[in-house]
Formats: sequence, C-alpha cells, structure tokens
Amino acid sequence: MSVIVAKWTIDEYHRMIDAGILSDRKVELLKGEIVEMSPEGEPHAYSSGEAGDYLAKLLTGQAKIRHAKPITLPNNSEPEPDIAIVQPLGREYRQHHPYPENIFWLIEYSNSSLEKDLETKSKIYAEAGILEYWVVNLKKLHLVVFREILDGEYATKLTLARGTIQPLAFPNIFVAVEQIINS
Repeated sequence: MSVIVAKWTIDEYHRMIDAGILSDRKVELLKGEIVEMSPEGEPHAYSSGEAGDYLAKLLTGQAKIRHAKPITLPNNSEPEPDIAIVQPLGREYRQHHPYPENIFWLIEYSNSSLEKDLETKSKIYAEAGILEYWVVNLKKLHLVVFREILDGEYATKLTLARGTIQPLAFPNIFVAVEQIINS
C-alpha cells in the first residue's frame, strides 16, 4: 500500500490559520506539508535570544532581526526560523512575511530537530534561494554554515566552534561565533 500525503498551498495554510484550525498547534509549512515544531528547551531559548540581541546591536540600521516568525518561500513553505536577518522594510511586513529576496540569512538552533534542520530545511532554503543558512548544533556547541547554492542545494558546508565569520550580505561585519553559539 502506498501512502499519499495531502499537500497544502501557502494560501490554504493561511486560511487554516485564519479559521483557527491550527491555533493550538505549533506547526510550520514545509514543502506543502504541515509539520509539528519541536518544543524549545532552555538552551535553545537562551542561545537564540542572546544571539538575536547580539546581532541586533551589530547590524543596527542595516537589518531587522526577527525571532521565530514566519518567512514565505515559493516552494509552498512557510517555516519559522529561530532567527531571520532581513531587510528593514518596516510596515511592509504588515502585508507579507519576508520573501527570499528580503532575507539576508537564517539561523536555526537545533537539539532534537538537528536532522530536520541540517537536511530538510537546508534543502528548502537553498531551493528558495536563501544565500546563507546557519545551524547551531546545541549538542556539540558548534555552528554549521551553509553557502553557495548549486543545483538547488548548498555546495559549501563549514563547521565552526570559535573565531569570527563574515556574513555574505555584510562582508565588513565580523560575527563572533561564540556569541552565536552562546556556549
């Protein structure tokens, strides 16, 4: 017996949200599938919060830091990355979530969802044209950096535990890896 999965469009997903169908669920839309999100433990909440504050100071006036808010991607995906570094478009975000062209880079903090973040989400983000994607592995306390999209996937994967990194969108900014990991 084969299993057929019902796929949803972003518009259908938004209608479910508006109707309150998903109001008691912590979910996100990934390639047309409504996927449960892992609960956020203390290390996850602390690290992502501190990193967001650090990036907000570092990028003042150049970018907006969004914490666990949806982004809209053309591949029927509306994930909620832990941190999205986006163009500061102000009230325009009352009309739509950030699109790929509004996103500088994304960061996920991962413990129990490591496989989903490293495999599934990296493919979704690369396919959508997100030029840079970071995953903080909370178990090993290191940062995995995905860059260089080739054939719809990231061609470069770099693992860092210390030092600095320059985001592609801001080559004059040096981000301290330890401030992102918050070990």
